Amino acid sequence: MLNKAMRIGPLTLDNPFILAPLAGYTDLAFRLLCREQGAGLVVSEMISCHGLNYGQQQTIAMLKTVPEERPWSVQLFGSEPESMGRAAAAVSVMPVDLIDINMGCPVPKVVKKRCGVALMKPENRALAEQIIRAVADSTSLPVTVKFRSGWNDDSIVAPDFARMCEAAGAAAVTIHARTWAQQFGGRADRQMIAAVKRAVAIPVIGNGDICSHSDGLAMMAETGCDAVMIGRGALGNPWIFRPEGRPESLAARLPLIRRYLELAGQHIDTTKLLFRIKNHVSRCLAGLPGAAAVRQEIMACPDIAALEELLRVLS
Repeated sequence: MLNKAMRIGPLTLDNPFILAPLAGYTDLAFRLLCREQGAGLVVSEMISCHGLNYGQQQTIAMLKTVPEERPWSVQLFGSEPESMGRAAAAVSVMPVDLIDINMGCPVPKVVKKRCGVALMKPENRALAEQIIRAVADSTSLPVTVKFRSGWNDDSIVAPDFARMCEAAGAAAVTIHARTWAQQFGGRADRQMIAAVKRAVAIPVIGNGDICSHSDGLAMMAETGCDAVMIGRGALGNPWIFRPEGRPESLAARLPLIRRYLELAGQHIDTTKLLFRIKNHVSRCLAGLPGAAAVRQEIMACPDIAALEELLRVLS
């Protein structure tokens, strides 16, 4: 049985299915929902090291947690080793279990600052190593690194990059098996995940194109990776962390949707994040008859109360 416990440094996860960091999505309410559905580990949205170091309230709010979501990981991004080390030290005094370093984000505004996947460019390789060492030296928590296959098809460097991460102090690595040039198009290359697994002794987490629980099991069986990280596949489908998957009827989906609204009301600002909440709810209706019309009604709701009333009518 592949759906078993795994270890990252001293930390043991109940199972190897991990919720990926997703900017604009993986707030506390959604992370808790995924933990309740069986995720072995959840990861924060990307946290700017500068925002954290300067005490920006929006950044601090993204670090809100409760004991029920543990274990959880905070993902940091930045391009300055000293700043990343300071941010790691600050995170280390919080109730956090892992620190992840983002070296895979392809978003232009991140890349142009030499953050995210820009750190995989040959000219930034030494900087990437310095960042990992600075973070690892600044915390007693296990440090992980998330990266891609490379910058483009002419610079596929993931196995060698993984070896560098391990030597610099990483306790595990996550490989999204696409290049920067691919963005989220095409298919993730599972053979690249297998190559990274062969290259290092630390745990390897595979990422890309996991749309069901069985996809995750298949990736582990095919590549030998120790765990899988699910990003876009979890949007609208928090049930993905359960072997039985997403229910086929609205009636069977409504309890989890209501639970998400309950968690949102308890843990996030439902006024500022109303669109995000409605987006999560609408995605949960995917594939159902009449879903498009209902999504329009959801998006027209002016507040949480109206959304809850709509769900009551639908039930």
